[in-house]
Amino acid sequence: MSEPSTTTTTAKTPGFVGSGRHPVNIGHLVMGIAFTGLALVWLLHQGDVTDNESLRWLMPVPWVLAGAVGLIATAITSQRRHATRQTGWVDRTDEG
Repeated sequence: MSEPSTTTTTAKTPGFVGSGRHPVNIGHLVMGIAFTGLALVWLLHQGDVTDNESLRWLMPVPWVLAGAVGLIATAITSQRRHATRQTGWVDRTDEG
């Protein structure tokens, strides 16, 4: 039996960063934080750590936290994505 051959490709894959990391999907990040927060609120309620009155202000906390993280992640990634800024006037000599 011979060793299986391995091939490596150096072609650029869209969305792949050269360091081996891929960009974060912000929607998945936000929904993961919201789900984890809601599960934590449910766990606190089921464990009798909180009462029914405190659920009124505990239920919105995961949604607000997830929204804030989503806004921060969007602001950070948009700065990297649009790093080259074009300023000045547009040349209109091509109009005919």
